[in-house]
Amino acid sequence: MQHSTVQGHLVMNLVVSHELSFRIVVDLDYEPDDPYAVRFTFHLPGDEPVTWVFARELLLDGISRPSGEGDVHIHPVGEELTEVCIVLHSPEGDALLRASAPPLVAFLARTDRLVPMGQEITGQELDAELADILRGCENAG
Repeated sequence: MQHSTVQGHLVMNLVVSHELSFRIVVDLDYEPDDPYAVRFTFHLPGDEPVTWVFARELLLDGISRPSGEGDVHIHPVGEELTEVCIVLHSPEGDALLRASAPPLVAFLARTDRLVPMGQEITGQELDAELADILRGCENAG
């Protein structure tokens, strides 16, 4: 069975202060084998790329309302829901990122076409369930 992936790019602003922010390119990656997760690889100037894994549902929720707990918080900026803010907490420090919401929504829509939200069962889970069903049939017969 061939598995497709969904890949994309997003330009985000890394906010350093009220006066200073800079644009960074973020690679987005979604694989059906890990259907609940979206990988963001941040390309920071002068540093190695850094990858964070986000729950797909958290990203979707954060576009329209404040979401997240612990190390990741996402919320819309303003009333029009045209921009999203992502706050990351790590032992190395905190990062505030802002991005246009429509490209993120478009990426998430592409992931939904590949694996619809709520139907994220993985191939391994399906194999295990199938094996349980078949064992049940053998025991019943």
